[in-house]
Amino acid sequence: MRTFLRVIGGLLVLLIVAIAGLLIGARFADGPIEIIAGGPFKTGQLVSGAEPDWSFVHDVKEVEFQLLEPPRSRTTWILDHEGKAYIPSGYMTSWWGKLWKQWPHEAEKDPRVILRIGNSLYERRLVRVQDGPVIAPLLAQLSSKYLDGREVPMEAVTSGYLWIFELAPRS
Repeated sequence: MRTFLRVIGGLLVLLIVAIAGLLIGARFADGPIEIIAGGPFKTGQLVSGAEPDWSFVHDVKEVEFQLLEPPRSRTTWILDHEGKAYIPSGYMTSWWGKLWKQWPHEAEKDPRVILRIGNSLYERRLVRVQDGPVIAPLLAQLSSKYLDGREVPMEAVTSGYLWIFELAPRS
């Protein structure tokens, strides 16, 4: 029985060390590793010039973005409406979201981000959108694009459970 407990304990310690190593190592990666926050972007071409029509992201499922402070990157969904791009962040009032979703609060302190789509980098600013005529079309797109048509109620936004950020120009 003692040997069995030692083996189980050893495996548990090994698992904890492996997870900690992955989380720490990801901070040095060029971008996120799936749902694990990564380090600052090291690759990609900065796009400059005229403001793009963001409707090209309509068929893009996931993008990466990096906060400038703290310099960490994440993978996220992306929405578009009337030529503008938006990032949703759900679970904000759940215990899981309070533990896992720190970036929206960090973005409120310093909204500067770099968005990476493929090999292109866009300097943007996250602006939280809490009401207005843009919310309903974004919720409809969120439903159809990511949730197999399950309705997202307006209450998700008004209650603070779902935060939506516009990827506005930086200047």
